[in-house]
Amino acid sequence: MNGPAVYELPSAPASWRVALPHTAAAVPVARALVRTALAELEHGADCDTAELLTAELVANAVEHTTGESPIELVVELLPSGCQVEVHDADPAPPGDLTCPAGGPPDPWQEHGRGLLLIRALSSSCGHRPTESGKAVWFRLPLVPAQRRPSV
Repeated sequence: MNGPAVYELPSAPASWRVALPHTAAAVPVARALVRTALAELEHGADCDTAELLTAELVANAVEHTTGESPIELVVELLPSGCQVEVHDADPAPPGDLTCPAGGPPDPWQEHGRGLLLIRALSSSCGHRPTESGKAVWFRLPLVPAQRRPSV
């Protein structure tokens, strides 16, 4: 081998799949899992944005679905970025994830901005049916090394 070794992201995706309780306690756990997954491989996706959007997906799954079935968090680290999915048992698609309904959210309300944030901050987002309900997902691109905050 000539010259110094250069760290490269793996060409094959790395993924994590974790069942979370169908309670608000799942939100901070999901945030921590995403941060850990991105930090573990020194992945180049924006950790803060990934945490925020994951929290929104998990909070929506807890708030807008019924039952006690666990919520499943799936994090995939790809050479081009990351994809986060939240699976729940409700087959109904999320209201206005891919096409906004109505006008902007009421600034005086506490709720109503989660899907707007996901649309605005992700490179892409969507939902798909699964055997047991649906998966709602977002993708974030890699952040170029020169734009990453130094720790």
